[in-house]
Amino acid sequence: MLLAGGLQSSSLDLPTLSLVAVCIAGLLGLFLIIDWMQQRNVRALAWWGSAYLIGASAMAIGTMPAPFIKLPAALPGALTFLACGMVWNGVRLFQGRRVLPFATFIGAVLWLGLAQIPGMLEGGNGEVVGALIVPVYTFFIAMELWRERRRTRYSRAAAIVVPCLHAGIFLVPLAMRLFLPDGHSGAWLTVFTLETILYAVGTAFIVMLMVKDHHVHVYRTAASTDHLTGVLNRRAFIETAQTLCKRQAKRGEPVAVLMFDLDHFKSINDRFGHSAGDEVLRLFARVTRASTRLNDIIGRFGGEEFIAIVPGGIEVAQKIAERVRAAFENAGAVIESQPIGATVSIGATASYDATMAIESLIAKADAALYRAKHNGRNRVVATESEDASERARLIAAARRTRPFGMAAFARISQRNKPARSA
Repeated sequence: MLLAGGLQSSSLDLPTLSLVAVCIAGLLGLFLIIDWMQQRNVRALAWWGSAYLIGASAMAIGTMPAPFIKLPAALPGALTFLACGMVWNGVRLFQGRRVLPFATFIGAVLWLGLAQIPGMLEGGNGEVVGALIVPVYTFFIAMELWRERRRTRYSRAAAIVVPCLHAGIFLVPLAMRLFLPDGHSGAWLTVFTLETILYAVGTAFIVMLMVKDHHVHVYRTAASTDHLTGVLNRRAFIETAQTLCKRQAKRGEPVAVLMFDLDHFKSINDRFGHSAGDEVLRLFARVTRASTRLNDIIGRFGGEEFIAIVPGGIEVAQKIAERVRAAFENAGAVIESQPIGATVSIGATASYDATMAIESLIAKADAALYRAKHNGRNRVVATESEDASERARLIAAARRTRPFGMAAFARISQRNKPARSA
């Protein structure tokens, strides 16, 4: 009943709703601009705020009864698509990617070009063309939001809610215009205006959540990351390594620790300066990240010492360590046009007892690292914990006794357990 009554009085309510929509969009745009002035490092706020102001201008021009200055009929649509392009580029900036000027103006330019063709945007054709352009922007906005890997629940909500609002504000009223009876076709303008208000408020709310989420991520990263190399600091590494050990223990799978020490690092500082030494540290961190897997955990242990913990046995640890060593020897030969010849010594250890304290694994890897340095540096020395080789032998024996499987393995393990002293 309310809808039926609204259909009859939509012409009376529409100017008021339009004024409210313009005012809300304009105020939110100003709010985002002011917020940007206080957070100049978040340039996306300026783009989003400007997009709101441009969108408010488009609504004002499109709904005003008798403008004082005669304006082109296609101007509101062009401004609307310009705002869409700015929202897209604002998302790109927020995710740390470069602005695409062509993408900002392509929708508006296309709209103005079509307006030059007689009858192209008349008789409902304009709404159809607009309904084809908006989903393109919606798709690219959603794609930019989903490309960000470090998302929390706010960013995931934004990736769904913002594009849906962005498309629905244009597509739903268009469907109403096409399918409602002729006598009620004007109701789509009322729905369009109401959706504009909801869209402006909802999108601004999501944007602010995204900015807050961004700040939380920045602070969390700063607290857990070594500022020079970008890898985990010592405290964060220990916490993350303990989590990995618990996961490996539940799976009954081994875990390995690698200790890295840059060879003759003090000599590099003395000969080439501390700035060159810092670049060597950064280079090693980049090489290590590129030479390890996504689920391997890397940290800076202190000074020129780095550490990594990886899922897998001693063979896996040796392969990763040798890959890092060879890659760094190649990359460290010449750094910033200086023949530095940086290399790394690596100690590795592995244990099938993932419940072992991480400190014990680090101590074993550190002992292996000492042997690598003592034996001439620029090499890998790997050692298994005392239980590793025996555990591997038991697993191999259990596999040979299939189909008894794990039951056979349990019997073999029980037979090989040392008797407890009374």
